[in-house]
Amino acid sequence: MATRFSTLAEVTEHHAATIPDRVAIRVDGDVWTWGDFHDRVARAVAMLRVLGVKPGDRVGWLALNHPDFVTLMCACFRLRAVLVAINARLVAREIAYILGDAGIDLMVSETGFLPLVEEARAATGLKTVILLDTPHQGRPPLAELMLAHAPDAEMPAISPDDIALQLYTSGTTGFPKGALLSHRQLLGTTEKGQLTGEDWGRWRADDVALVAMPLFHIGGTGWALHALEAGAAMVILPRPDVPGMVAAIARERITRMFAVPAVLLAICDHLETAPADLTSMAQLYYGASPIPLDVLRRSMRAFPNAGFIQCYGATETCGTVVHLPPADHDPAGNSRMRGCGKPFPGNDVKIIDGDGNTLPTGAVGEICIRSVSVMSGYHNKPDATAKAIVDGWYHTGDAGCLDEDGYLYIHDRVKDMIVSGAENIYPAEVENALFEHPAVADCAVIGVPDDKWGEAVKALVVRKADVSPEELIAFARERIAGYKVPKSIDFIDVLPRNPSGKILKKDLREPFWAGRERKVN
Repeated sequence: MATRFSTLAEVTEHHAATIPDRVAIRVDGDVWTWGDFHDRVARAVAMLRVLGVKPGDRVGWLALNHPDFVTLMCACFRLRAVLVAINARLVAREIAYILGDAGIDLMVSETGFLPLVEEARAATGLKTVILLDTPHQGRPPLAELMLAHAPDAEMPAISPDDIALQLYTSGTTGFPKGALLSHRQLLGTTEKGQLTGEDWGRWRADDVALVAMPLFHIGGTGWALHALEAGAAMVILPRPDVPGMVAAIARERITRMFAVPAVLLAICDHLETAPADLTSMAQLYYGASPIPLDVLRRSMRAFPNAGFIQCYGATETCGTVVHLPPADHDPAGNSRMRGCGKPFPGNDVKIIDGDGNTLPTGAVGEICIRSVSVMSGYHNKPDATAKAIVDGWYHTGDAGCLDEDGYLYIHDRVKDMIVSGAENIYPAEVENALFEHPAVADCAVIGVPDDKWGEAVKALVVRKADVSPEELIAFARERIAGYKVPKSIDFIDVLPRNPSGKILKKDLREPFWAGRERKVN
């Protein structure tokens, strides 16, 4: 079954023509129909053209979730421009790096982030900033500016292989990498549920999707694209605020949502003191980090009518490529619930050793994925792209195995990546920040188990002058996003290294993970 769209640029126009009066977005007690929404997108196209945006240009977004993120994204699709959503938790110098790497001239933000934007702007070529919530630089807020333009229906020729989104991931060398995601790749992901032939994979006309995960991540943007492609109604929350999510599910009768395990745990804890009717939920997708079985069982009780679908993938694969369907979920628990599931139709998974040889069933090695959804590459990073994609296979950096039925199980990581609260953190980014402190002679950053966030960032530091853990943590907080800052720092006399000088992080991690079945949490 082929997707009904060849590019994402066609989606809103199609829905406006076929289901113009059906609800597209519920916002602030109001509703936008698909007719309303496409009109808004066409006006945004006109605005961007007047501001000088051309095919191939990058348009930045630094703000919390907002319905007009989807408006701007769809307008960029129709202009053959590329939206770059920037993590709202970054500090100014990290933002500046992305602005410079992507070559962003125009960015949409909001008042709360303006000091960061202006600091980053001073170091880059950013020319134009439009705020969501207030006038700026003589321009009205985004919505007012968009609606002041007449709709522009003109579109350049757009290829399915044109880049649609550029989403930044943590970098192994300390600098984030912009994953280039094309129309074909993103649409290839949205169709996979239908290809299973199972009811949970088919979106219904009355589906209402909750979009609460951050739109600067593939878990948020990818989920919004699923709803967009299906023509479903969306309820978009600024952030994954648990009381707000629970209230929205009950009030708006949400039928589908995606959440990370840390959020599901928080919802379960919230319901113990503030019960709510969550019976409208029909399908609940979860992923981005492993989930403890107890949290999964509690979630299944909290959402009694929901089919649960585990999702495994990456920004580099446009999101989910492996899934655990509802049929494999059992409140009593089973062995499959400890894994990620099986590849969607059309996706392939293999396990390789360090020499690139394919390993047999049950053997642990690096997980590699081949799919229509694998990215085009990293922006301006051919060497990193060549390492990540080899002969069409994306090398995930995760270590796992396949069982005899083709189900995937994660055991560890090949890369030194830490996943905390579903945020990917590469130790190099944290180490680079700590090394700037004059008292740090050497350091290594690892992930250690954390019951709430899955993993926590820990730094092991060799000192060359007196300094406290608190001082180093405060120093790091000025240089990197809060979620990357070490939660704890231990001092050590010397870091273990192999003969070539590489720090033996597995040895450093081992005491903290001893006795655990998996070396990820």
